[in-house]
Amino acid sequence: MLEFVEAMFRKILIANRGEIAVRIARACHEMGIAAVAVYSEVDRGSLHVQLADQAYPIGPAPSRESYLSIEKIIDVARRAGCDALHPGYGFLAENADLPRACAEAGITFIGPSAEAMERLGSKTAARHVAIQAGVPMVPGTLDPIEDPARAHVVANEIGFPLLLKAVAGGGGKGMRVVEREAELDDSWRTAGSEALNAFGDGRLYMERYLPSPRHIEIQLLADNEGHCIYLGERECSVQRRHQKVIEEAPSSVVEPALRQEMGEAAVRLARAAGYQNAGTAEFLVDEDGRFYFLEVNTRLQVEHPVTEAVTSLDLVKLQIRIAAGEPLPIRQEDVILRGHAMECRVYAEDPDNHFFPSPGKILSMRLPEGPGIRNDVGVTSGWTVPGDYDPILGKLIAWGADREEAVARLTRALDEYSVVGIKTNLGLFRRLLRDPEFARGAIHTRWLDGWLSRAEGAPATLPEEETAAALAAVLWEATTNGSKYATRPPARVSRWKREGRADQVDNQPRR
Repeated sequence: MLEFVEAMFRKILIANRGEIAVRIARACHEMGIAAVAVYSEVDRGSLHVQLADQAYPIGPAPSRESYLSIEKIIDVARRAGCDALHPGYGFLAENADLPRACAEAGITFIGPSAEAMERLGSKTAARHVAIQAGVPMVPGTLDPIEDPARAHVVANEIGFPLLLKAVAGGGGKGMRVVEREAELDDSWRTAGSEALNAFGDGRLYMERYLPSPRHIEIQLLADNEGHCIYLGERECSVQRRHQKVIEEAPSSVVEPALRQEMGEAAVRLARAAGYQNAGTAEFLVDEDGRFYFLEVNTRLQVEHPVTEAVTSLDLVKLQIRIAAGEPLPIRQEDVILRGHAMECRVYAEDPDNHFFPSPGKILSMRLPEGPGIRNDVGVTSGWTVPGDYDPILGKLIAWGADREEAVARLTRALDEYSVVGIKTNLGLFRRLLRDPEFARGAIHTRWLDGWLSRAEGAPATLPEEETAAALAAVLWEATTNGSKYATRPPARVSRWKREGRADQVDNQPRR
């Protein structure tokens, strides 16, 4: 059904870094397409640069001077002779100025048009499209609220608790729950300032706050001939402060009838906006099974591997084929979900210190293997994780015949996973997956925040003797084998002293 075809593009520039740049480069190579990387000064020796066919420097570490510079990226694409550009996720992936710049330079943008991106990328604009398409929405404002005084009037009309949300961007930035009117002014200032700093747009809108919904998203694919399909759903309810932590497909609470209803609503939304390529419609589902439109992500999602695992489709290759003008090679009736997949986002961060980023040198790293296990990583042993970007190291994905087997495989893989030299959130995942509520699928968008509050007093690090043993093993191997870095650390290791400051971390939405 998805037979190999001769490469339709000769060379693709990957306007990103880290694990997603590695993921795109691999898809390019499997399709016989050359992959061109760009890199900042701190990424000169990174894995995505090593795997690319060509790599070009684009400036210093701050993303505003490198990965967020459209002018520099388009200049590299021209000089390298690229005929297409893939934005990945984060950075410029949802900036409509990038596809416009590509069009002006005669370069194909692997994603939606600038116009479709603007119709759906702005959350308030997307709400207008949703109304036109007859898609149910959470009650709230359709347009940004410019006047803080007006915010009080609207808030009382909607009712408390409510949610303040940034018009632009995502990843939990510029988002605040307001329990009562007395909190509104402070929350308004804080959310607006955070949104302005993160996205250059401090405008806010309001929604009614649903206390314990499930966060369910629908993966969409649309070609240039008007064909649009949905690839089932992903459950993204395990979130910390509105940022996704664990994702799975399918959802344990979505029955076939609800899946079809949500999928068809997502397709109507995409068609109403004239959308092409891959995108994701996000919904909230309440305890009674009613769903409400939330927003559209006009790009590839971080969590796309779980959809690939249960559909046996390669979303990056399909993105490239659609951008090249090919029609979708599958129909809706061809989409069959098999088994269950689950993903953990592995970050260089310290859960014991308010999830503070933990940049530094990875002394050694051992990735788990075995049946049903996939690793999407952007780092290697010896790599120094910079403090300038979102601290994601990679994603660990497990597939099983059912949810129970997927959890068992992911738990086993986490026990095999080892990173020495920096702090990570691996220990947190080991504890989460063994929680009875998680095992039952009794989760919602506030579940993890509550779990963390209850677990504050629980030890999250290994005993001192195990810490000493881990360090001794690394030092022994480094000295006896003459290797620069340890290659066979123990399965469980302690966290190490982290460096860096939160204000050094550039925004790259964790979606």
